[in-house]
Amino acid sequence: MEQAITYLIPALGIIGLLAMAIKSAWVTKQETGDGTMVELAGYIAQGAMAFLRAEWKVLTYFVIIAGILLAWSGTTVETSSPVIAISFVIGAVLSALAGYIGMNIATKANVRTTQAARTSLKKALQVSFTGGSVMGLGVAGLAVLGLGSLFIIFYQVYVVSAGAGVNGLEMEKALDVLAGFSLGAESIALFARVGGGIYTKAADVGADLVGKVEAGIPEDDVRNPATIADNVGDNVGDVAGMGADLFGSYVATILATMVLGREIISEDQFGGIAPILLPMVLAGLGIIFSIMGMLFVRISDDQGDVQKALNMGNWSSIVFTGIASYFIVSYMLPETMIIRGYAFSNMDVYYAIILGLVVGTLMSIITEYYTAIGRRPVNSIIQQSGTGHATNIIGGLSVGMESTVLPILVLAGGIYGAYEFAGLYGVAIAAAGMMATTAMQLAIDAFGPIADNAGGIAEMSQLPKDVRTRTDILDAVGNTTAASGKGFAIASAALTSLALFAAFVGIAGIDSIDIYKANVLAGLFVGGMIPYIFSSLCIAAVGRAAMDMVNEVRRQFREIPGIMEYKAKPEYEKCVEISTKASLREMLLPGAIALLVPIVVGFTFGPEVLGGLLAGVTVSGVLMGLFQSNAGGAWDNAKKSFEQGVMINGEMHYKGSEAHKASVTGDTVGDPFKDTSGPSMNILIKLMSIVALVIAPHISERERTETIGMEKQEIKKEIQFEQVKKVDVEKVLVINKND
Repeated sequence: MEQAITYLIPALGIIGLLAMAIKSAWVTKQETGDGTMVELAGYIAQGAMAFLRAEWKVLTYFVIIAGILLAWSGTTVETSSPVIAISFVIGAVLSALAGYIGMNIATKANVRTTQAARTSLKKALQVSFTGGSVMGLGVAGLAVLGLGSLFIIFYQVYVVSAGAGVNGLEMEKALDVLAGFSLGAESIALFARVGGGIYTKAADVGADLVGKVEAGIPEDDVRNPATIADNVGDNVGDVAGMGADLFGSYVATILATMVLGREIISEDQFGGIAPILLPMVLAGLGIIFSIMGMLFVRISDDQGDVQKALNMGNWSSIVFTGIASYFIVSYMLPETMIIRGYAFSNMDVYYAIILGLVVGTLMSIITEYYTAIGRRPVNSIIQQSGTGHATNIIGGLSVGMESTVLPILVLAGGIYGAYEFAGLYGVAIAAAGMMATTAMQLAIDAFGPIADNAGGIAEMSQLPKDVRTRTDILDAVGNTTAASGKGFAIASAALTSLALFAAFVGIAGIDSIDIYKANVLAGLFVGGMIPYIFSSLCIAAVGRAAMDMVNEVRRQFREIPGIMEYKAKPEYEKCVEISTKASLREMLLPGAIALLVPIVVGFTFGPEVLGGLLAGVTVSGVLMGLFQSNAGGAWDNAKKSFEQGVMINGEMHYKGSEAHKASVTGDTVGDPFKDTSGPSMNILIKLMSIVALVIAPHISERERTETIGMEKQEIKKEIQFEQVKKVDVEKVLVINKND
């Protein structure tokens, strides 16, 4: 029974990859359009692959060095192994592969979506969403296959072969080695997300400021030298970066639940490992339910509601997961279990899973409200655009700050409720339930940049206006779904980080984090500061790269005669080169902060201070992530609203108006918020927690406590020996005196 369910997990991952291959083949068979469209799509694909190859070259050095250090560290404690380096490399490679799969299909689906938009909105949605579903299924399939397969190997090698129990040090060792897989995935995700975000926003900001504001030409105009780099950026940032991001989040969530599951005393039919297997089974079956949900994403004609169709697919997959979870939990888990003295039932676990699904759904709904066209927050920014650039900025900042209130209350309620149901395991399994439908969530998310690229190709190819109108409908919805996806990712990161934090506390051998201690409180403040300096580095990097891009675009307009008259071709490759070099150069320092700070603090000040640091990073990072992602999304859709026309103080305003120019400025400010620093927050807080978990055996208080205990025993024995000697001496003196 135990082996059957264990081997089912990677099998479900393979099913996801097979479905991915089928959908990918379908997208590839669709029409690509005329020669101009194909040529432009080729430029975008070449630029995206050039960036990815350059990024992989840099990250290869990092993976080799980090792998060697991990292999060495695995020899220093009994609960780890040099094999953790292999696990780390596999996680890094699969994370990079997940990003590549998404980007590869996106650069094929974009031009095919443009061609489909020449026919109907229905066909365009079908092509773009199917392209996104390839990425979603690829990420989920690789994660479940990789994690499930490695667990089987490590469980057999470290636990079964030793005849050890589930709750012993052997299982702790197996999961510590498996944590290397998550560390590799999250490390690559951070560099991919930050590097891709810097790339895409440098190009986007440069293209907007010179093209739309100064030259007065439309967005994605073929005359703009930065427009190819801008479209390349959509792929390397919003597709490849997001793919690696969600791959890492997916793996980290499952791993955190497995680590806490090891501590559960469970008399089940799977030899006591049912709480460890459950999150992987949920993830595997979530792939199946996501495939089923994808069938509901459709509209009947050009008047169809695209947002409603995507919501239908999303909610149906969530409902399927909720229903199936009841039977899975009832079958796998015993009626009563205990973790760290907290008793709970299998139905308590089920309620925690449902709570996780509800939290994820509410986060998506709230984020959609704050970023969608036609809603009060976006409309407020539009109205404030009527009085200039400054008031637009003020309005966007206000919306972003306000948008943190409801999500945080929902998260707080979810954490409290999940803990009441099943203790710390309840919090972790709630996050696992939320992430179960990652394939569907990512399909919805990835469809947005595909639609954005499709609109760019339509504009550059000078296709009829109705084609761009259809792609703009998809793009506007894509902005909202992208913001919802980021809110969902941040919510899952908060729950996952709490679970990783709890796992770290257990392995590090500390009972609590006492903020009355000055050093712990200092660690809390330092942790709260890190998301700010991290965001500063990311935003400043975009600003520097954007300045280079602006200067290059201005140079080309000035020095290449005939560009504005369509008589000369811009030097697109120069702009692509600027974004590539800037992103690779600027991504290193933010990545180093996330990886090195926990190591320095942990080894210098110990696990309790490191725990304070993690608490500060998590709280501050979640708030920063929500604020930046929602503000950026709202600014973007406020700008897009002008394309159809908006009413400000009784007067209609369209593209090219002063109010529209103010909205472009707001969107430009929001670009690095929503696509660089904001979405990087969820990786930052999880990566730092995973680093802490990996080094926990090396800084554990457990061995120190045992050593102190042994020293106390020795001192006690010495005192007793001295007392005996004293008694003996006194006896001798008495005898001598009597003699």
